[in-house]
Amino acid sequence: MIDTVVRLLESRDIPQIQAIYSEPGAYGNTLQLPYQSAKNWEKKLAQEGLTSLVAVRGDEVLGQLSLEVLQLPRRRHVATLGMGVKAAARGTGVGSVLLNAAIELCEKWVNVSRIELEVYTDNVAGVALCSKYGFEIEGTCKRYAYRDGQYVDVHIMARLRQT
Repeated sequence: MIDTVVRLLESRDIPQIQAIYSEPGAYGNTLQLPYQSAKNWEKKLAQEGLTSLVAVRGDEVLGQLSLEVLQLPRRRHVATLGMGVKAAARGTGVGSVLLNAAIELCEKWVNVSRIELEVYTDNVAGVALCSKYGFEIEGTCKRYAYRDGQYVDVHIMARLRQT
């Protein structure tokens, strides 16, 4: 069996990223919309200041994580992230591999001491994964987003680097 490898996104990955975020479980648990073009994904993932990591086995992209280190002078110690994992790869450790790589990049290489994210309150697996890596719920935003015909709440979670 080929191990899961994390690397930077390459342009050849865009069609597989589009496919991942076209799955109802991916766009339903993120702020992404269905029916986005590959060109839209290419533009979105090429934004200045955004680092996009992919988890791959061979040539298959199993998951993607976007990381943005904030550039506001008083918030340069903070990064935000979002992640999506292919339905067939959920529960296999892909999310853990991506999250661990992002934490290592933040804390060991770019001097980020606070990582923030939002996760829907009904995304039990997402909350558990983030909690496993030291993220704590700092608050809950009511009616944060509109999803599948109704408003849904999110937890604001953060991980603080241990000093």
